Amino acid sequence: MAKLKFGVDVCENNAEPREFLECGVLAENLGFDTFWLGDHFMPWIHTGGKSAYVWSLIGSLLERTERIPLGPDVTAPIGARYHPAIIAQAAATLDNMYPGRFLLGVGSGEAVNEAVFFQEAKKQWPRWAERIERVAEGVELIRQMWTRTDYFSFNGRFFKMKDVYLYTRPRTEIPVYFSAMGPKAAVYAGRYGDHLVTIASPDRCKEIIFPKFEESARAAGKDSGRMEKMVCMGSMIGDESTLMKQLKAGGAGFLAKGAFDEPDPRRVEALAATVSDQLIREYFNFCKSVDDLIDVVNSYASIGADHIVFSTGASPEQIRLVGEQILPSFR
Repeated sequence: MAKLKFGVDVCENNAEPREFLECGVLAENLGFDTFWLGDHFMPWIHTGGKSAYVWSLIGSLLERTERIPLGPDVTAPIGARYHPAIIAQAAATLDNMYPGRFLLGVGSGEAVNEAVFFQEAKKQWPRWAERIERVAEGVELIRQMWTRTDYFSFNGRFFKMKDVYLYTRPRTEIPVYFSAMGPKAAVYAGRYGDHLVTIASPDRCKEIIFPKFEESARAAGKDSGRMEKMVCMGSMIGDESTLMKQLKAGGAGFLAKGAFDEPDPRRVEALAATVSDQLIREYFNFCKSVDDLIDVVNSYASIGADHIVFSTGASPEQIRLVGEQILPSFR
């Protein structure tokens, strides 16, 4: 890639919707390359007390900013909340209005966001193996809707459409960032995505995620050297023992066994107490200073990551700290 890109991920809860707008404007003014928001129906953390609808925010953010590309990290076109055709239409409309500035992140979804919609359709919450196949097929349908120039039919395993056509077209090629926490998902990301997004540690990225992603991309006939490897860094500055207690009070709940299959945010938050210190350290970088955080960025860059996203939440202070004290070291 031409240069190391930097982004901000403000997640989706713990703030009023309008605060996200101010964070987006700040990120653009500080020179960040991308801006990301979580796409949740209900949040991972119950006591956060907020869970704004991301697609409403995205339109407002694109209007309030001028250049910074942004999008959901990630949405789940698996046929629960969202049929892939609806995601295709929403993304195409945004790209039509703000060409080249909308980014689409996709993943297999979590029960806190999706399970209730399967229940409404009288379906059981599917296991990961089915959900990842749904994402892959959903992305195929999305791409066809963006590129087909006439009516067409789609006859997939999970999605079937007859005589469909997208009238409002995207103006540019919308990049699809495919989420992967493990090796199997990394294979799907290489095959079906344009770019990878992961939260894995530098060691796990180097040994497992990146090789699987690149190997799969090459097997699909793609130039893996032109595909971004984006890492969302859960990095925290402060005393490790204090930060560990905070994460075990709720923030690490998504790492708990069974968390992705638990539909109740209250229980997911409670599960945080069961997560081991070792597992938390695999996904969170504890830094005593800004210099330590710069070292973490360098550790990812040295193994081939070319897009680093800082998970700041909707915190202007954290965004400003990164923008003013870390970005200059790499620009």
